[in-house]
Amino acid sequence: MRADDIPEIRALGLFREMEAENFDTLVRGGYFQTFPPQVDLITEGDAADFLHIIVSGSVELYAGWNARETSMATVGPISTFILAATIRDAPYLMSARTVEKSRIILLPSNDVREVFERDHAFARAVVTELAQCYRSVIKNTKDLKLRTSLERLANYVLRRHHGNGGALEFELGQEKRRLASLLGMTPENLSRAIKALRPHGAEIDGTWVRITQKNDLERLAKPSRLIDDHCS
Repeated sequence: MRADDIPEIRALGLFREMEAENFDTLVRGGYFQTFPPQVDLITEGDAADFLHIIVSGSVELYAGWNARETSMATVGPISTFILAATIRDAPYLMSARTVEKSRIILLPSNDVREVFERDHAFARAVVTELAQCYRSVIKNTKDLKLRTSLERLANYVLRRHHGNGGALEFELGQEKRRLASLLGMTPENLSRAIKALRPHGAEIDGTWVRITQKNDLERLAKPSRLIDDHCS
């Protein structure tokens, strides 16, 4: 890690309140690297040797079983993955690969656990991060179990709408294969849901979305802050 990388890392919320000595311990064996798209970063089942922190770009978390694969989440800056495995010294439950060019900090898990034990400010920041991750998992599970595929797609469109400042036209944000997996559908089911969404006020053409009747879309989606607000 270069000396001029240190201030950027120190400014991240996870490390901002740490004691200087403990921060030095944490970054002494760290790396700050840039990865091209479609690079495998971690493999499901392997030991959690490093804590990864995305500074720019995006990373897909995915899992496989019995010759099947599914996308679990797409994470962007500034966030960690997979923090729970690092803290518990447990195997990764998911694999990860870059979606686009990404700048990522890698901190040795042994150093993370050592500093976690003795730096209260860092421990509080870690617990806050884990709590946010836990709540996101619960919300995602509720989305998958309580909604139909069409309702899940409608709410995804509304979240993208709000994330783009209320614009009525915006990019889908995922390639359709990955989006289908994230929403718990097959690509064929996603294609049918896209067609079925048109009468409810949203059109998806390629990678672009256009909301034509927002009120109709909201009546279908029935968005809930207890499912769709991923910031709380």
